[in-house]
Amino acid sequence: MADPASPPKAPATRAPVSGTRILLYQFLVLAVILAAWEILIHLGVIKAYIYGTPSGVIAAFGEQIASGVLIRHFWVTLQEVILGFLIGSLFGTLSGLALWLSPLWARILHPYMVALNGVPKISLAPLIVVWFGLGMGSKVAIAAIITFIVAFITSYNGTQQVDQDWVRLMRSLGARPLQIFRTIIVPGSLPWVVAAFRLNVGFALIGAVVGEYISAEEGLGYHVYYSGQLYDLDSVWVGIFSLMIMALMLEVVVAWIEKRLTY
Repeated sequence: MADPASPPKAPATRAPVSGTRILLYQFLVLAVILAAWEILIHLGVIKAYIYGTPSGVIAAFGEQIASGVLIRHFWVTLQEVILGFLIGSLFGTLSGLALWLSPLWARILHPYMVALNGVPKISLAPLIVVWFGLGMGSKVAIAAIITFIVAFITSYNGTQQVDQDWVRLMRSLGARPLQIFRTIIVPGSLPWVVAAFRLNVGFALIGAVVGEYISAEEGLGYHVYYSGQLYDLDSVWVGIFSLMIMALMLEVVVAWIEKRLTY
């Protein structure tokens, strides 16, 4: 029987798992999924002409990289996504933060913010293609508009979540609105800004790919759509996996930006 006077033992802590081990587990999960997929195809449980095959996808990856086709499509979409992400996220963030300086304009624009946020952004794509043409400009514009709305609303909401005690303290000390904005509002809104950046990685990809679906001759969205029309499912998976790789690359960049801004 334990002595009631003795202090309780501290709970045992688990040793942190190394990054290398995590990476190994991640590759293991992928290998298991691909192996199960291939086995089910060979057993006839699922049909190759409906789902494609991992071996066929890997072969198509190699062929399309060697020919330069996949690299060209990847580069086109990457440019569209980065430009749309930067234009939309930066202008949206600056506009949303600046709206704190004018509560009157915030009240005036509130219904428009709600309406824009509620409208499926993809519904604007046909109009944007008409306005900006069939080239890269329309895909960048779609991605920029989608990311602008997300960054604008999220950053403005971030300004409303800043501790008002600090704002009142600064005002009592005679600080001007711009001083409060620079020293309290902007730093306090950074977690919201970064959250919008993370969301906008996916939204920029959606905007660019949808634009390529509607009208394009290059890009991963076009590659997936065209391969689907030909029932070349292995190439469809190549396009989809390439978009996943792009999303992971952009997520790493955003995580680096987050570290620089918040630490």
